Amino acid sequence: MKDLAEERSLKKKTATRKLATWTFLWTAFQAVIVFGGLLVWPEQGILQQLSVALGLFIGVFMIAANRKHFQSLDELERTIQLEAMALTMGLTLIVGIAYSNLDILNIIPFDAEISYLVLFMGITYAISLGLNTRRYQ
Repeated sequence: MKDLAEERSLKKKTATRKLATWTFLWTAFQAVIVFGGLLVWPEQGILQQLSVALGLFIGVFMIAANRKHFQSLDELERTIQLEAMALTMGLTLIVGIAYSNLDILNIIPFDAEISYLVLFMGITYAISLGLNTRRYQ
């Protein structure tokens, strides 16, 4: 019984490390795409296109690592994650459309940028994950 628990724990740690690695790579590569495309190779359309394509490719590996991590969780951890993801998705959709409408109707004095929505999504996920963890334990 102890060996099974240790094996599960090791799989979870390995999956978590791989997810962290791919997430870091994808996030860092987003900076390479933007800053490289604006500062290093601004007139090189093919390099810009290739960097975006590579960013998509890295993103696919990040999603696969996320799936593997999710599979390594126990039932309670999956429930906590699913509820946090569902709340995050719903709020991001509702707030994102409202945010876009504010921009379209010129109610806000600036353009609606996706980066603000991504920040909102990350904060919402972190808060809902924390609240769900506390609620279930």
